[in-house]
Amino acid sequence: MDVTKKTVGRVKHIPQRTCVGCREVLAKRQLLRVVRTAEGVQVDPTGKLAGRGAYLHDKRSCWERGLKGALAHALKAEISAEDRARLQEFMNALPEAEAEG
Repeated sequence: MDVTKKTVGRVKHIPQRTCVGCREVLAKRQLLRVVRTAEGVQVDPTGKLAGRGAYLHDKRSCWERGLKGALAHALKAEISAEDRARLQEFMNALPEAEAEG
């Protein structure tokens, strides 16, 4: 009788986050993080800044919905006019939502 050892392949855990614009759940790395810090609300390209964070797709439609109120709610803070202008500037550099199908 031949006993072969079974090697159990360990599945790496992939953190999931929800886009506050469209509510779609995706891997954390596929979304952009926006963080509330003492200096205000800003985009966190590294995903490692200290502070309360929220996640958005890199699509303009999600950012538009997020800036209407979902982002402020997720960050539990009011977004100042200065921060809003900075976030809208970032949003305008994003691609338009491509046609799905």
